[in-house]
Amino acid sequence: MRAHLGDQLVIESQATGAARRDGEIVGLHHEDGTPPYDVHWSDTGEVTLVFPGPDAHVRHLEQEEPTTAREVRPDAGEAGGGSVAISSPGAPDPGDIGRRVAVERRRQGLSREETAGRAHMSPGYLAYLEERPADPSLATLIRLADALGTTVPALRGGGTDLPPGQGQALLHPQLLDLGPGECRALLSTHGVGRVSVQTSDGRPAVVPVNYDVVDDAIAFRTAPGSVTAAAAGAEVAFEVDHVDEALSQGWSVLAVGPAELVTDPEATGRLTRHAHTAPWAGGERDMWVSIRPTSLTGRRITAADQ
Repeated sequence: MRAHLGDQLVIESQATGAARRDGEIVGLHHEDGTPPYDVHWSDTGEVTLVFPGPDAHVRHLEQEEPTTAREVRPDAGEAGGGSVAISSPGAPDPGDIGRRVAVERRRQGLSREETAGRAHMSPGYLAYLEERPADPSLATLIRLADALGTTVPALRGGGTDLPPGQGQALLHPQLLDLGPGECRALLSTHGVGRVSVQTSDGRPAVVPVNYDVVDDAIAFRTAPGSVTAAAAGAEVAFEVDHVDEALSQGWSVLAVGPAELVTDPEATGRLTRHAHTAPWAGGERDMWVSIRPTSLTGRRITAADQ
């Protein structure tokens, strides 16, 4: 028995062959799609871990394409290798789902062909999703989320006003310490982290900032007189993390070290030229602060059987 995310697990009566229970497969525990499965039951709404017996079978979802007017070649299709020609005129105007798919794909350095292969759809169909407003089926979103290592709610933009970690804890979690090398790899080259500072009135504050890693130092832009400007000249803590909502797993990295104001014009110019993004907060933020960690630690939560 093999399944994909979004398939249905059907339990039949061995006497009559009639379905007596069914549910959506929302979690796989093996890359080859073999049992066990996390199943969202249609009758109770609960999600349970299931080891299917002889009275169970997998009903594979039909692969769908959006119903928006388009011209499709006979060999095209979401699962095939054909192409989709869009008949709508005008410049591409991607919807929110398409933007999120494209951003996540590029963030992971994946081509459309690689992503389409992982999601079992044609590259032409993926191009359509990324470039035009679309309302893909739940099965399509499940496969895309699985291919990109994210969740369907994340692709839909749900939960943007909720803090991460709304799901349940793993049944058997384990907390692992990370070495300096893995911590540096997780910091990557840039991202959003949190810097801990002491404000002018002596109170602690933790503020998110866009950062870049340059020559093993963490650098971020701020404005004179801002809360994060107080980091310059002090020893600070800087934290970055990631939460996998679907698997209730995640990691965090903590860097501690002195923060200094970057004053050399050549150094500030180089930081500005090579910055991956302007600060999301906007405004005039031309003051660079650099943190050179003297301590780099991290932790990862994962399933005990991994």
